[in-house]
Amino acid sequence: MFQEVLAAHADRVEACLTGLLDEQDDTQLTRAMRYAVLSGGKRLRAFLVLEGAHLYGVRPQQADRVAAAVECIHAYSLVHDDLPAMDDDDLRRGKPTLHVKWDEATAILAGDALQTLAFEILASPRSAADPTIRLRLISSLAEAAGARGMVEGQMQDIAAETATTPLTLEQITTLQANKTGKLFTWSATAGPVMGGSNTDLMQAYAQAIGLAFQIADDILDVEGDASKAGKRLQKDSQAGKATFVSLLGVDGARRKAAELVEQACDCLEPFGGTGDNLRHLARFIIDRDM
Repeated sequence: MFQEVLAAHADRVEACLTGLLDEQDDTQLTRAMRYAVLSGGKRLRAFLVLEGAHLYGVRPQQADRVAAAVECIHAYSLVHDDLPAMDDDDLRRGKPTLHVKWDEATAILAGDALQTLAFEILASPRSAADPTIRLRLISSLAEAAGARGMVEGQMQDIAAETATTPLTLEQITTLQANKTGKLFTWSATAGPVMGGSNTDLMQAYAQAIGLAFQIADDILDVEGDASKAGKRLQKDSQAGKATFVSLLGVDGARRKAAELVEQACDCLEPFGGTGDNLRHLARFIIDRDM
């Protein structure tokens, strides 16, 4: 049943993204943007926005737009991450990466345009009537996605490829908290921000599942099925990079991920049954096969 809930949330945000992109002129740039952001995916960040908004009584139409904004940021990061200067990937979700389908310049510019579209979405009164809330969403997303968040994590990841010594567990945890965790945290706390409430519970929940998600990714990179993942696997081990699996072992990594999921679920106790979808998400993150 949770897979159906996840798919329904993905459909909601994709409908919103389609409508937002329909407002743009039909050019090669916007076609590339569509290809990047409407190419499927689990929409986990959007799911966090939508469920957090539900917990705090935010109108669905507003939540959909904020979820679309974070998916634009996520899509932009993947487009740039796939470039030859970064991970040099030719497949994403079983399809040619954007620079393979078009060219590197188009991929760079489409990523840039998706990033700025995210902030354009959040700046609109249709996303939140209160300008103070809009400003808080914009400034916090800029921080989560920028030099103190996702981009810094990507830089740390690139630096790790040429490091003379493998990263320690503490260093990997910091790297992944930036690269993956900051955007997860922003997504989960967007709901209470829109609802004018305290973000502590959702922040703690998101930090736990963000790290669990990355540990699960490291396990999948070793044991996963490339046909299900829709991308090349075992890149980290081939590059000699330290990961949660290389430092903890597969069993140790699984135990750590399971502990984090339990921590995340404990954060949801005050919400009772209303938080069940978020509990299911936490468990899904470490049970997925792609």
